[in-house]
Amino acid sequence: MFYLKFPRLSQTSTLRKQPADIKNAPGAYAKWRLLKDSWARYGVIGGGLAVIVAVVLIFFYLLYVVFPLFIPAAVEPVSQFDVPEKALGKTLLLAIEEQNEVAGRFTDSGQVVFFEAATGKTVSIQAVAIPEDAHIISFAQGSPINEGAVIYGLSDGRAVIVKQQYKITYPDNKRVITPSLEYPLGEQPLILDEAGAALEKIAVQVGEDTTTIVVKTADKIRLTSFEKVQALFAEEASFNRTDSVLDIPAVEVADILIDKEGRKLYLVSSDGQLSFVDISNQGSPAIKQKQNIMETGKTITSTAFLNGDLSLMIGDSTGLVSQWSMVKDGLNRPAMQKIRVFKVSDRPVLAINSEQRRKGFITMDADGYIGIYHSTAERELIKERLSTSLPVAAVISPRANALLVQSENGKMHFWHVENKHPEVSLKSLWQKVWYESYPKPAYIWQSSSASSDFEPKYSLTPLVFGTLKAAFYAMLLAIPLALMGAIYTAYFMAPGMRQYVKPTIELMGALPTVILGFLAGLWLAPFMEKHLSGVFFLLIIVPLGVMLFAFLWQTLPKTIQQKLPEGWDAALLIPVILLSGWFAFAVSVPLEALLFHGTLRDWFKTELGIGYDQRNAMVVGVAMGFAVIPTIFSIAEDAIFSVPKHLTVGSLALGATTWQTVTRVVLFTASPGIFSAIMIGFGRAVGETMIVLMATGNTPVMDLSIFQGLRTLAANIAVEMPETEVNSTHYRVLFLAALVLFMFTFVFNTLAEVIRQRLREKYSSL
Repeated sequence: MFYLKFPRLSQTSTLRKQPADIKNAPGAYAKWRLLKDSWARYGVIGGGLAVIVAVVLIFFYLLYVVFPLFIPAAVEPVSQFDVPEKALGKTLLLAIEEQNEVAGRFTDSGQVVFFEAATGKTVSIQAVAIPEDAHIISFAQGSPINEGAVIYGLSDGRAVIVKQQYKITYPDNKRVITPSLEYPLGEQPLILDEAGAALEKIAVQVGEDTTTIVVKTADKIRLTSFEKVQALFAEEASFNRTDSVLDIPAVEVADILIDKEGRKLYLVSSDGQLSFVDISNQGSPAIKQKQNIMETGKTITSTAFLNGDLSLMIGDSTGLVSQWSMVKDGLNRPAMQKIRVFKVSDRPVLAINSEQRRKGFITMDADGYIGIYHSTAERELIKERLSTSLPVAAVISPRANALLVQSENGKMHFWHVENKHPEVSLKSLWQKVWYESYPKPAYIWQSSSASSDFEPKYSLTPLVFGTLKAAFYAMLLAIPLALMGAIYTAYFMAPGMRQYVKPTIELMGALPTVILGFLAGLWLAPFMEKHLSGVFFLLIIVPLGVMLFAFLWQTLPKTIQQKLPEGWDAALLIPVILLSGWFAFAVSVPLEALLFHGTLRDWFKTELGIGYDQRNAMVVGVAMGFAVIPTIFSIAEDAIFSVPKHLTVGSLALGATTWQTVTRVVLFTASPGIFSAIMIGFGRAVGETMIVLMATGNTPVMDLSIFQGLRTLAANIAVEMPETEVNSTHYRVLFLAALVLFMFTFVFNTLAEVIRQRLREKYSSL
């Protein structure tokens, strides 16, 4: 047995603190070393396992937050009871307040029955001020957003407008909801047809200052508006009235719809004719469009606005519900366009009701099924038969978490609805979607807006596209410079120069990316915009300058060339590159004016139709490429420098040139390390946040142009996560974006490791 003999340690040594038998016995000291080696080995193993566990926990936490997005919607019966106060007449409308505690039933006798939504217990009965000498002919509901107004059309040409209100008080710290009726234009019936003709169809929109009413009599379509005028010193307001008659045959109109702004009027006939009338000028309404929206053999059975009143939902006799939205045609004129169709049933669609705060809607068909759908996601969320009898009326609560349905057999059904994330589907996340008011389907990310009528746009495709685009342009700059620099530094550069160059480049990697992003956004982007032609000339003149200098250097006498130590050639190129760069920017201004008759940006715009954004992919490529270069350079240089010397010496001894040795021996042997360097650099580029956040403009557009901006997954999360509501759909979609980024890097790095191992096995025999 052989023992290593160690020199005697000083009194300050840690070994001196050990017991004397360990300090003086070589065998015991070897055991102490083995023990420390064992501790180090288990420490490394434990650290590696901890990293794996941390990564797995991150994955499952992301999955935990994202999973609720894909839980299907469900309904659960809460109660069933007889229709409250059935003797007061048939139900014209069901309504329910926000807390799902009090509901209302508007009857054809002019009574409003308020009752407890869960039990059917009557809370109050209130009579609408219907004159005794008239009876109700028509009934319509205004936009629920406009305070839930309804209108009664009477047999003598008059109408009554009433609003439902729910006052909340807290006596003894207990919530009490008190329903009531209010008359926004007064209790006196409004005379809408002076001849006293019956109002066969009616529609209303009650706004804060303007009320718009459209009625159909036997021979006319009348438009009446009331504009509130508040006197300066009077408490009560007066109304200015405007009347007009539409030049449309009344006999053709089966349904009337007014948007919530009171600017657009839609007249629908049962045979499929749709007329769009601009009523923004109440005194002179203008018919903008008239078209057939129904195929031969089909009839319209139900109509309703989708939330926001930008789209019409049309149900027909074959069980289809089509969504029609106003878009611009080829001549930039507004026109109704069918953007999607839902197959609801094989029987006629009896009624359509829209959600008040989302782009969802419910349907009732002739088979007795109640369906809940979301338009943007194109999802059928729920389809249930709530009773053996046909439904005659239904309402979904303002928060879309309760459903109240009256069936034909005189029963009322109250259901709880679990439908938190209807906006998300595979189509809305990854495919083109035709959004309201857009001319065609598109990939759009626009997660929020100031309007409650906003249609969320959660397409991850432009974010993934922006992530790959930013990484591509960064790697396009970084890979050639980093790899060529690594090859030269490791194989051609003198050791004395290498000891300065390598640490300097590696030190660049320690520069915070927020500093790079700051410089890119505030200095580099304006500089490149101003000197765009100089940037392109730089790519031409600098390589030509280096090649010209190399040629001239080769023509110099050998005595002069030999004065420069071998491996220090790159030092001579520093002033050449600096001078070439200065010359490129100096000559770019006159050459730009000569060749392009102005600026290069204007030439791109006028001749090629390519726009230029100041913060674009080119700026990101330069800034992020600068951040990625140290990573790729350091790993690749170590791999090349570690190639065994006997391989290079043997290659040179067999007659290969230095360049042949590099390209056919060194690079192949170092290829696993070089490939790892590229993959790690690519992963760095994909996950980069601050540079793309500050230098791209954060525009989620899908444009391959290097002059257009972008938005990446990482930057999007950083921008929007602080503003989103916890556990909302937006919040979970952002976590889904993080999961997509996590899975992307995981899969890509796994494939990279497999390829690296195969390269190592292939060239290990060299």
